[in-house]
Amino acid sequence: MNNDLRLYDSLQQFPLFQGLSRAELLQLAGQTKFGFLKLPEGKTVVREDDTCNQLLFLISGRLALTTYSDDRRYLVEEQLSAPWLIQPEALFGAHPHYTCSVSTMLESHFITLSKDEVMRLLDDFLIIRLNYLNMIATLAQRRGRFQWRRCSENLRQRVVRFFVDHCQYPAGSKQFRILMTQLAMEVGDSRLDVSNVLNAMQKDELIILHRGRIEIPSLERLLM
Repeated sequence: MNNDLRLYDSLQQFPLFQGLSRAELLQLAGQTKFGFLKLPEGKTVVREDDTCNQLLFLISGRLALTTYSDDRRYLVEEQLSAPWLIQPEALFGAHPHYTCSVSTMLESHFITLSKDEVMRLLDDFLIIRLNYLNMIATLAQRRGRFQWRRCSENLRQRVVRFFVDHCQYPAGSKQFRILMTQLAMEVGDSRLDVSNVLNAMQKDELIILHRGRIEIPSLERLLM
C-alpha cells in the first residue's frame, strides 16, 4: 500500500491523470504494470529517431533536450525539470519516433508505461482517454496555426518568434547553436540587421551571445 501511495503522489503531478479520484488512482497504481528507471547524470534517455514504444514520466531530476533542424544547420538545447512527460505525441501516428535527443543533467528518476499498458488505460479510463486526446489536440492545434500567423515587420519580433517556435517548452533556459548568417536567412533579413538586433537584446540582458551560440537564460522574458 505504501508503494501504491508513493506512486499515487507521483502520478498526480501529470495532466494525463488529472481528474481521477483518489480511489481510481490507487486502483490504477495497483493494477497497472508501471516500470521504474533511475539514470545517473550525463546518461542518454532517448535519441532522435528512436522508436517510441513507451511513455517516460520524469518524476525527479533534470533533463537536457537537443533538437536539430532537418538540414542539421542549427540546433536548440533546452533544460527541463520534473515533472515532465517526454513527447507523448510520439507514441502513435505515422512516424512513432522521438524528434529530439534527451539526456540527464542530474540523477533522474522515471516512471515508464509501455504502449500496451497505455492502450489498456485508454480503454479502461474515459478520463485518461480524454486527457490524452486533449494533450495531442492542443499540440496539433498550436502547431497548425504556425504557418498562418501574420509575419511581423519588426525584426526583433521575428527573431523572438523564431526562438519560441523552435522550443519544445516555451519557458526556461535555452541555447541555440546557429550561425548569424543562418539566423538571418531564417528570419528573412540581413546579417548586419540581425546582429544589431541580437546585440540590442544582449544589452537588455535577454540573451548572451557567444561565437556560434546564443544563450537565452529565460525564454519567458523574451515574451514579456
